[in-house]
Amino acid sequence: MIPVLDIHHASLLVADTGRALAFYRDLLGLELVTDRPDLGYPGAWLQVGGRQIHLLELPSPDPVAGRPAHGGRDRHLALAVIDLDGLADRLGAAGVTFTLSRSGRRALFCRDPDANALEFVECRRDRAVAGAAGGG
Repeated sequence: MIPVLDIHHASLLVADTGRALAFYRDLLGLELVTDRPDLGYPGAWLQVGGRQIHLLELPSPDPVAGRPAHGGRDRHLALAVIDLDGLADRLGAAGVTFTLSRSGRRALFCRDPDANALEFVECRRDRAVAGAAGGG
């Protein structure tokens, strides 16, 4: 058996790479990876600690209508943050709606411009850095 070591990247389908970058890079502050090869379709790669998010500008087979209002009841990508209140302020100022986690932990859910659900979980800096380095 070959062991699975870690998550390398997660891919998200987007309708417009520029609009998605305005959200992920400009609003959330993720770093653009500049060495993305030409894959025959538009997109972008973003660095998140030691992992990546790949934005794929391809037709989505998933309906946007009918998705749960609370992203915790939908498939979602969870990201660690140090300052949940600061993120909530930034999202609110940008007009991005969000809901708080129903688990009791310090987390919130929102959707990107393409209705992909995202969870932001507040972690201590040492835990977030260990996770980015592959430690958990």
